Amino acid sequence: MSFSSPVQPAREPRGWAPARALPTPGDRPGPGEVAVWLLRIPPSAAAAAAVAEGTLDEGERERAARLRSEVARERYVTSHVGLRTLLGGYLGIAPADVVFTRETCGMPDCDKPHGRPALAGEDTLHFSLSHSGDAALCAVARAPVGADVEERDPGRVGTRLTGLIGQLHPEERAAVDALPEELREEAFLGCWVRKEAYLKGIGTGLPGGIGAHHVGLAEGLAPADAPSGPSGWAFADLDAPPGYHAAVAVRHEAAPGGPARPVVTLSGLSLG
Repeated sequence: MSFSSPVQPAREPRGWAPARALPTPGDRPGPGEVAVWLLRIPPSAAAAAAVAEGTLDEGERERAARLRSEVARERYVTSHVGLRTLLGGYLGIAPADVVFTRETCGMPDCDKPHGRPALAGEDTLHFSLSHSGDAALCAVARAPVGADVEERDPGRVGTRLTGLIGQLHPEERAAVDALPEELREEAFLGCWVRKEAYLKGIGTGLPGGIGAHHVGLAEGLAPADAPSGPSGWAFADLDAPPGYHAAVAVRHEAAPGGPARPVVTLSGLSLG
């Protein structure tokens, strides 16, 4: 877990976070804290499938059924059972009793209820779920939070990578272009997961504009004179497993005498 700093050698990614015990109501994140849980999907898929019928709600089951790929269904079901298991632990209820709702869209010209997913009747526990490849990531906090994990795509090279970089904020594009060519994919991915985490956190998703907000590059690649990110938000670059990049964005106003940045913990989740 880390934050933007002057350019320095990039860190080597660590392995999958070791699993820890499921949370209880007493483990709820406090002010300025974000609990991040990383689930490796294949080892937990069978356990998730065994309880999915009685755990997922009707909308989740219907969405899973519409997925044509068996792998996609497995990833969806496992990640959503994992999310319900975590939130049920924090709330002190069964995973099947967790009730979701949608907040108002974060776009300024939209008042529809398709913004950030939320817990019905609960405004002191916020969450965000992301999954890519074999990884699912859930961030939990007392303040609005967004999370994103992305599996590295070996095909993201050459003109395709250039086109993707071109979608970023002008300051971010300039920072990526200033790096040696061999670091640009890593820099792009580190920026991209920050971007998606922030856009999920504000409740717009990608329609909120990839190039409209500056979130910066990840630690080790961000220039020393990079402009600050969105006011009232902090970013954490997570120690993702090899082949993945991950980040969280959380609404954070430092309290007098409190930490200037949120305290982020990363734990492994295992089902079954």
